[in-house]
Amino acid sequence: MNDTLDVVLRLVAVLVVFLVLPLLVGQTEHKVMAHMQGRLGPMYAGGFHGWAQLVADGVKFAQKEDIVPADADRRVFQLAPAVALLPYLLVLIAIPVGPHGFVGQALDAGLFFVLAVMGVGVLGSLMAGWASANKFSLLGALRTAAQLMAYELPMLLAAASVAMAAGTLSLPGIVESYHWWWTPWQLAGGLVFFCAGLAELQRPPFDMPVADSEIIFGAYTEYTGLRFALFLLAEYAGIVVLCGLTTVLFLGGWHGPWAGSVGWLWTLLKAAVLAFVVIWLRVSYPRLREDQLQKLAWTVLIPVSLAQIALTGVVKVVIS
Repeated sequence: MNDTLDVVLRLVAVLVVFLVLPLLVGQTEHKVMAHMQGRLGPMYAGGFHGWAQLVADGVKFAQKEDIVPADADRRVFQLAPAVALLPYLLVLIAIPVGPHGFVGQALDAGLFFVLAVMGVGVLGSLMAGWASANKFSLLGALRTAAQLMAYELPMLLAAASVAMAAGTLSLPGIVESYHWWWTPWQLAGGLVFFCAGLAELQRPPFDMPVADSEIIFGAYTEYTGLRFALFLLAEYAGIVVLCGLTTVLFLGGWHGPWAGSVGWLWTLLKAAVLAFVVIWLRVSYPRLREDQLQKLAWTVLIPVSLAQIALTGVVKVVIS
């Protein structure tokens, strides 16, 4: 196949995934929460099982007036949603879905790339809070920055443990090096990575920066209409990315029966199960206080991730 055509097809596939999967996660969240909490509203729109709820939400956001506060930094205020959303599109390019080069672009240092780019997303929240000319928005943005600093370290340490075990920073290389006994061996690191990822996405129970009942959606208080919808889309895109990375790093990615032909399906199924867990956690657990959130990171997740690296080093020495 022509190289240019191959690149174009891969980029189109990544763009389709970016536009479709976050919306599916959002629709699923409506339904799962409706069943778990007995919510009737999301089950009515469109008739059968509320199939049109997502369409109704889209129409609602499109109809809302686009308001920019009079004292806001207009250019930064308008740019912030794109800065929050686009890093997840770039990360999706490097996540392998199946064997035989089924990935947007295989990078030699893919793990470094995805973790570095994911950290850029917080700039969108900081820009939104600072540019809104609202002290509560700024407070939410500063909480976001503090939370990112606390949870970025255990996330990196957990990912470093997997890279050490595989002997490579390439995401396809990590999946190809996977063995079934890696799952129990790297289980603690996987839990740390997943929890830290939820905290970086500000998903419950780590949603203090956007606490709607306390600081009224934090850095996004002044946003309305489609710009607010872009922040929500960034959250759901982040769920897709987090679940995809957790699958690739800790659950073997495309490994499973008949992986040569349907490996991509195993990756999607594992990521879908993790996405359900993300939704289930939102429904089941109350929001942590800010001091509890920081204590969990510094006194639990970081020591566990360091212990995981030490265990990985011991196992690698014994094996070699």
